[in-house]
Amino acid sequence: MSRPQPLGVIMRRREFLGIVGSAAAWPLASAAQQPGRVRRVGWLYILGSDDPETHARQRVFEQALQELGWTVGGDLKIDYRTAGGDSGHLNRYAAELVALTPDVLVTVGSVTIGPMQQATRTIPIVFVNVADPVGAGFVQSLSRPGGNTTGFTNFEYSMSGKWVELLKQIAPQMTHAVVLRDPSSPAGIGQFAAIQSVAQSLSIELMPLGVRDTEEMERHIVSAGRSGTGGLIVTAGGTAARRNLIIKLAAQHKLPAAYPFRYYALDGGLITYGPNTLDPIRRAASYVDRILKGEKPTDMPVQAPTKYELVINLKTAKALGLTVPPTLLARADEVIE
Repeated sequence: MSRPQPLGVIMRRREFLGIVGSAAAWPLASAAQQPGRVRRVGWLYILGSDDPETHARQRVFEQALQELGWTVGGDLKIDYRTAGGDSGHLNRYAAELVALTPDVLVTVGSVTIGPMQQATRTIPIVFVNVADPVGAGFVQSLSRPGGNTTGFTNFEYSMSGKWVELLKQIAPQMTHAVVLRDPSSPAGIGQFAAIQSVAQSLSIELMPLGVRDTEEMERHIVSAGRSGTGGLIVTAGGTAARRNLIIKLAAQHKLPAAYPFRYYALDGGLITYGPNTLDPIRRAASYVDRILKGEKPTDMPVQAPTKYELVINLKTAKALGLTVPPTLLARADEVIE
């Protein structure tokens, strides 16, 4: 028969087991904490560094990370590269960011993810505002992205048809419309197909136009405005960096126009319908946080937008001599006067 052990021996043994148990959890807990270690995030963006929308998104991104416990400029460094609307710079900027060996990369916009994936297949990538990542081959599926990439889509292609419907409501005289798009982007092709299907049902003739040719764009906008029955539909992808010129031309030539995001209306666009552009940036910060703490992109599903908004610039409508139907005003999430 064994002799009972002294209470002090039992207590010391319990303390030892507690220490062993805590030590087993150290690798998990220390992954995000490691005193003195600075984590690094690379950010690739198509808009310019002086664009107000760029500033707004960067503020939201940094604020969200700080709310998650990171100190930007302290234990977290963010390297920004903004292309100023010139997609020709994207490959170089993507290579520059990869050379910095960041822990995570963030890309904003459909045109930025391709160059980043070409630059690395190992560093985790979180994309934002990509229309069809599966169809474009960026991920294997929405639920199991595979590889080193995951992120947030901005809309289904079918939503693009809403721009035609809204524009017809606010400008019922419209019989034809110029559609500005990036024909080299899968998003540009998919959006135009959805717009075309709705336009046919409304007997509206479309003129697709590549957004990169400024002279041709201006010529067709002038022509559409001169007819008195023309309209303009500006798709997402490749148009944001040129929005001030597009909005200015539409105003000069009295052309009613529909745009994809709220910030176009803030800059003077007539009507916009699309997802909130800041919410996915905030959500992307949570994915970055999880990756920095050890999760893998392949285990994090691609997520769709949660907020869509209809914005009407009443001041622009009045300048164009248009009367916005009360039913449309009632549906608007925001009216700019």
